[in-house]
Amino acid sequence: MDLNVLIAFVAVAEARSFRIAAERLGVTRPAVSQAIRRLEDGLGLAVLRRTTRSVSLTEAGERLLGDVAPALADLRTAMTNASDRDDRPSGLLRLAVSSIAEEFLSGPLLASFLEAHPAIRLDVVVTDVEFDIVAEGYDAGVRLGEVIAQDMVAVPVSDRQRQLVVASPAYLARSGVPAHPRDLPAHRCIGWRRAPGTAPYRWEFGEDGREFDVAVEPEVTTNDMWLMIRMACAGAGLTFGMEDTFRPWMARGELVPVLEDYCPSFPGFFLYFPSRRNLAPKLRALVDHVAVQRRRGTARG
Repeated sequence: MDLNVLIAFVAVAEARSFRIAAERLGVTRPAVSQAIRRLEDGLGLAVLRRTTRSVSLTEAGERLLGDVAPALADLRTAMTNASDRDDRPSGLLRLAVSSIAEEFLSGPLLASFLEAHPAIRLDVVVTDVEFDIVAEGYDAGVRLGEVIAQDMVAVPVSDRQRQLVVASPAYLARSGVPAHPRDLPAHRCIGWRRAPGTAPYRWEFGEDGREFDVAVEPEVTTNDMWLMIRMACAGAGLTFGMEDTFRPWMARGELVPVLEDYCPSFPGFFLYFPSRRNLAPKLRALVDHVAVQRRRGTARG
């Protein structure tokens, strides 16, 4: 059977959509439909249930996906390794990175990585939407450790982190400094949400070893951290985010941290990827580069 038929099947099964599968494969939707038809004709049974609104797997389709998907992943890894002559890292490395991973996205780490490995190209998508990086075709991701699935390999790319509440000196002079997180609902707040239609992020704190959160009622809600910072600097209210993000504005005195006693540190950002027997040289090169850069940073500190 044509391997492309199985690739098309896995793409449709994972996406539950002929349209999305076609986009990921870079082919037309009719081509995907034809591939599935050839697969089902060859097997003599249906592997998908189709309606005008949804696509789902039959029992036979579930069994086939469980057998085929891992084999295709191993084939992709083998082909990538074979194409890297003498294990020389090369090719396109696709990464999905959280927008708040400041140190990873700051520029020097990735620039020095490309300088050390000129045969590698990077495709970095900055996103805070949580999704399966394997199903979406990414080699690795960078996220806070607490949201990474336990079946992933996770390599630290930052020190411990913490989130802070900050505001401009003008706002604090006008509205007062909150003494406890429970005072926040009485203040003007600038909040963050991951995507349209989702609830604003709850502000998280700790006290006497106990974690708790506060559901503020933001007067401004956005998914753009830079807008949050600009609004806070302009005196629009308190905002909440990563200390690393706010650090330049705090150093210039444009933003002032408050409630620091209630802002404990937590494990930081990790480069994560699925555990595979044969790690592609391009990804191995990034893992090694991150480790070297962190050792150098520790030595300088």
